[in-house]
Formats: sequence, structure tokens, C-alpha cells
Amino acid sequence: MTLPLPLPTGLALPLPPRQSALDLLAPAQPSLDNFVPGANGALLAALRAAQAGQGPAFVHLWGPPGSGRSHLLAALQGSTVAALASAPVPAFTPQRTLYVVDDVHRLDASGQAALFGLQNEVRQHAGSILLTSADRPPAQLQLREDVRTRLAWGLVFAVHPIAEADQAAALAAYARARGARVDDELVPYMLTRLPRDMRTLVAVLDALDAYALAQQRALTVPLLRQWLQQKPAPAPAAGTAPAGQ
Repeated sequence: MTLPLPLPTGLALPLPPRQSALDLLAPAQPSLDNFVPGANGALLAALRAAQAGQGPAFVHLWGPPGSGRSHLLAALQGSTVAALASAPVPAFTPQRTLYVVDDVHRLDASGQAALFGLQNEVRQHAGSILLTSADRPPAQLQLREDVRTRLAWGLVFAVHPIAEADQAAALAAYARARGARVDDELVPYMLTRLPRDMRTLVAVLDALDAYALAQQRALTVPLLRQWLQQKPAPAPAAGTAPAGQ
């Protein structure tokens, strides 16, 4: 048997990087409730109407990556953003009334043909609604002319990303809408210590709100520090199952 060689004096094995609660934070399931509207109030109202089966047959969203348009479509479909991105253009069925197609600017010839067929079916069946999104308005898309013109038949919304200068007010309004008790210093602290993208900030706020509820405490800077310093729970030993299973 070969024994391991001793380490030279003064050297130590490298320690694994420490994980914090932020490292392990899973993206929240997209919903219309955890979308921070900012200047997109009219858009959000139109999507809530579509979710209830009301409004025009066609709604198109456009905006840059990170604006939240994929989040909104995933919320309406009840899926994750990743699942939505890999989904093909859905086929029309009489039993279904709501259809979503994200990133239509990425569709190849066969995808555009499928979208054209879906557009025609939705138009012919009252009560059906098709929501689409792209990185630009319909008139600027490099798509088939018949597909591009149909994208503009209904409502067209630009999805406005929340500017960094407006993030504090938007997050505070989101927390108030949830009924959370937020210390005045918390949001400014988050904006100086955490990544500035709204998806991460909202996910942290949601997770911290749940943690505060369990701790029977308000959302404060000390509570955020405590939450961030949490260590992940150890994995169960091989061959064992978590308690209760």
C-alpha cells in the first residue's frame, strides 16, 4: 500500500471556498407578483388581463436582455426562464387559450413558419391570446413580413429596465406591496453590497422576508448580514434520507 507523502512544512491544503446564503440563492419562480414594474405599470395591467383571458388576441413585448420580458412570459406560462428559452413554438389546440413565444427574433425559418400558423389559429379562435417577445419592436425585426406584421396587430409594449437611480424607490415600493417591515437603511445597503441586477435584488428581498418572518424580526441591515453569513446545511450521509421521508 502506498502511503500519502507528508506535506512540506508550512504548507496546508487549500480550503474550499466558503459559500454564503447569496451563493446558494435559487432564482425565484417567475410570477407577475415578483416583477418590479417601475415604469411598466400599463404593461403589467395588460398581462394580468391576458392571464384572466381578457384583452386583445396579440400582445408583443420588446426590450433589451435583462429588461424582464422573459420573466413576464415565463410567469404567464408557469415555467422558468430557462425552460421557456428552450421551448419550441407551441402548437394550437382548442383546449388551450394562452400561448407564449419568447425571443421571436431568434426563430429560424421553421420556427417562423410555426409562429405564422399559430398567429392565424389564434386570430380565428375567439378567446385565444398569443404573447410574444423580442429584443426590438416588430417593425425592426428581421423576420418574415407576414409574421412581423402580425406581431403588431395587437398591443405592443416596450419593457423599460429600471435605471440604477430608480432601483431604491422600486425595491422599497415592492417591499411595501408585500407588507414587509423594511428599515430605511436596508435598501441603500443592499444596493452598495449586492449585485445591482433587479432579479438578484428581488430574490434576496424575498428570501430575507421569509427569513425575517421565521425569526419574528423586521427587515434590517443586521438581519441581512446574519442571513448572508448562514452556512449551507450539510448534505445527508450516503444511504440516509432526510428526516420525515
